[in-house]
Amino acid sequence: MATTTPTTVTRRATPRPLSTRKLDMLYLAFFIVHVPIMFWMFMTTVPCLSHDNDNDDNNNAQPLSSVVDLASILPSFLVSPLSHTLLAYQLERFQDQFFVSPPAWFTAYMWIEAVYHVPISLWMVWGLFNDHPLVPLHLLIFSLEVAVTTLTCVVDISSWKGYSSAQKSDLYGLYVPYLVLACLMGVDAFVRVKRQILQSGGLEKGKAL
Repeated sequence: MATTTPTTVTRRATPRPLSTRKLDMLYLAFFIVHVPIMFWMFMTTVPCLSHDNDNDDNNNAQPLSSVVDLASILPSFLVSPLSHTLLAYQLERFQDQFFVSPPAWFTAYMWIEAVYHVPISLWMVWGLFNDHPLVPLHLLIFSLEVAVTTLTCVVDISSWKGYSSAQKSDLYGLYVPYLVLACLMGVDAFVRVKRQILQSGGLEKGKAL
């Protein structure tokens, strides 16, 4: 009885043109923008805001001191005045408590971005452009991590006291799109990884992703 040898997924000799991969174009744009945003976060000294006890308006908060300084992981010459200017705008515009008095878990999330998001985002720019076969697997892992951490932030924001519905809506506008993209990326990546596994076992016919 003849036996068949399972086929394996190998790297494509000729990568598919990026223009034919619509979702990959979206992901590539995201990672290109994501990298400088992460470096901005790391280069910024996060100030602590105090509130006037006689005024419940959050807009009266003023920066006092550094409570989380991820700039320490970068050389001092990389910490630019622009970073502080952008942070000051974010605090004034959104009053984001994660950059005011961050809980321990949020600090851990920022370190995850430092040690995982930065290198994988740089690799994804290269991998997506070159249509690398490991892109789906990395997309799946990345999207799961981003979805969980972002959902944590969204749920925590919903419990903040002293914030109006409009203020929370502004904050949701910062985090929810990130969560939606992560979910889209995760579903797409799962389908791709599943197809690769089935193809490698000879259980599915068709072109490799």
